[in-house]
Formats: sequence, structure tokens, C-alpha cells
Amino acid sequence: MRSRVVTILAVLVTSAAALAVPPATATATATAAPDARAATVRLVTNGFGHGHGLSQYGAQAQALAGRSTQQILRFYYPSLANGTATGTMKVLLSADTTTDVVVLDRPGLRVRSLGNARTYRLDKPAAARRWRITPASGGRSTIAWKGARGSWHTARTVPGEAELSAGGQPVTLVTPSGRRAYRGALRSALPSAGARTRHTVNVVPLESYLRGVVPREVFPSWKPAALRAQAVAARTYAAFERADYSRRYFHVDDTTSSQVYGGVTNEVSSTDAAIKATARQVLTSGGRPAFTQFSASNGGWMSAGSQPYLVAKQDPYDDRYQGVTDSIAAGELERAFPAIGTFQRVEVVTRDGNGQWGGRVTLIRIVGSQTSTAVSGETFRSYFGLNSSWFDLR
Repeated sequence: MRSRVVTILAVLVTSAAALAVPPATATATATAAPDARAATVRLVTNGFGHGHGLSQYGAQAQALAGRSTQQILRFYYPSLANGTATGTMKVLLSADTTTDVVVLDRPGLRVRSLGNARTYRLDKPAAARRWRITPASGGRSTIAWKGARGSWHTARTVPGEAELSAGGQPVTLVTPSGRRAYRGALRSALPSAGARTRHTVNVVPLESYLRGVVPREVFPSWKPAALRAQAVAARTYAAFERADYSRRYFHVDDTTSSQVYGGVTNEVSSTDAAIKATARQVLTSGGRPAFTQFSASNGGWMSAGSQPYLVAKQDPYDDRYQGVTDSIAAGELERAFPAIGTFQRVEVVTRDGNGQWGGRVTLIRIVGSQTSTAVSGETFRSYFGLNSSWFDLR
């Protein structure tokens, strides 16, 4: 899985920091906070996210400069070939924390049993306002309906898992946090053989899935070339994850751990047009979909990733998140690393050598009264919600 996909946020940037190329290796130790307990660690960050692959703000800047979708993609993903991808995605829906799948009644609603591959129409009774799937004994699924008032009434029990759909039309899922419409089918899925709980998974065509992803990852008002570049990157990433997790009951989830996905509710005409203009297009490496990571902003330097095409190089188009101040309270550090005792200081041990301050932090040491511990810059960023691992201690 990619380390993180960052949804674009409108954050005020306090200053634009000049980029300086340091020596190839940066191992000098930088220290913040004296030996006595410090109340706060203050720092300045560049970038928003891991910085691998496409920069969303950088892509928009390139589009504003008149560069094409292909030029943007070649800049961020050098040496990749063009390919195609179709099929369906299985998306774990994180908002549905219950063991059942509840949907609103609508014309054309039907349920399919994965145990016997039979499909049953759910057009009766007329009083039904909601339908649900709940787990039953022996791995079966119970289908029930509910009117405007009163309790649930069992309609039938079918073998195996089951899923609700409406012939390609959106179906509205009811969750503890609200309602949201989705294309494709809503499946009551077993997370593992013999499990006693179920998870809700949206089984949806790849192109329909993207309609709920792209407007959640970038601003729909952006230039068409940037939206198209995002559509290709998101489609490629989805196809890569699908191949990587082909045997799992879901391929991706709907959060920043995979790609942010909002279903029909978030579809927008401008991003729909970008998806249609790039239909089925993906980037490939060795004939397979590539691991096209992306983030909001690389701060002016792309960081090397886990694949040879995720290169480190300067990005003259991305100056969006530079010089953003942040802080971490001593108490936060002590809670995150209780073994250290009383927090005393943090020390940057190594950096990647690319850009201002010597680049992104690759190893940082947290020193306390009892002991010290070292973690990667990305781990440190994740623990404390920093914009990036490209930071300097102040």
C-alpha cells in the first residue's frame, strides 16, 4: 500500500522558503530543546504529504503554465509506459461500522446471493422503506425490510454473502453517521472465513469508482490538464492495489490510507469530464499498472519512493507549502514514547540530502530522562500530524 494519500486542504502558507541543494548526505545532528524539559518543540515544514510521485498542487501549476496532461505525468512518473485498465473495484466503506448493510428502498432494487448466484427482486411489499442484509448462521445472509414505522420483517435467507444493487443506478447506504449514495453493489462481506461479523464493501466499476475519488482528491475547479493527470494517477493506483490485493475481500478503502472516495454524493461534472477524457488510461511498468503514489505538495522536491520511477528531483512548479510553522508539546512526545521518561530534546540524525535544510528527515532521535528512541521521519510525521517529514527544528 502507499504510505498516504493526502486530501487537498486550503491551508494558509506563512512564507515561501528558497530551496538550497545540500551535500549528497546530511548526517549532522540538529537539536531542539535543552537538556531540561522543554514545553514545546517548534519546527518549520515544507510540503504536504510524503512527496512521492505526482504533486497535486504542482500538477495544477503545470497546467496553469500550459503544460499538457502527458507532460505533467511524464514529469512526475518518468519512464512509465501507457496502458489500459477496466473491471471493478471492491471498496471498504469505513463509515459503516455496523455488521449489517441498510439501504433505502428504490425502484429496481434487488439482492444477489453469492452462495448460489441467484438474484431476487425487492419490489414487494410496497410498504418497505428500507432493506437490510444481516449475517445468519452457517455463513448465510438474511434479507429484511422495514416500513416507515415498526420493526424489521424477514423477506428471505440466502446462502453465503449477499449484495444489494439497482441495475446500475445509485443505491443509498444508511450508516451511523448519515446517508450516502453509491453506484454498483453494496456487499455484506465476510472479512475472513468463519468470521462472525460483516463489513460493507462497494463493488463498483473502475470508472464509476474514479467519479467518487477525483473530486475528493483535488479541487474540481482546477485546470482540465491537472484533473486529467489526477484521473490517470488515481486509476493507475487503483489498478495496482487491485492486483496487489486480488485475494482480499476488498482492494482499497475509502480513506487517505488508499484513496479518498465519496461515491455518487461527491461526483462533479468537471472531474467526470476528466475521467471520461482519459477513460481506461493507466501508466505501466513492465506491463503492469504502476505504483503511482501522489500527495498534495512536495514542497519543491519530489522524494524517492519504493519504485525506481518514484524519483527524487527538484520540482520548480510546486511552491505551495513552504515555510509552514508547527509545534509539538512535550506532553505529546511523552505520551507517544512513554519509555523515554521526561522529554528533553529531539535530534535530527539523518536527512535524504535533497533540498533546503538537507532535505527530508530520514531518522530522528527523541531523548528523555530515562532513555532515547529513534524513528523514521515519516513515522515521526505520522505520530504528530506534521505536514511533511521535510522539516527543520527551531
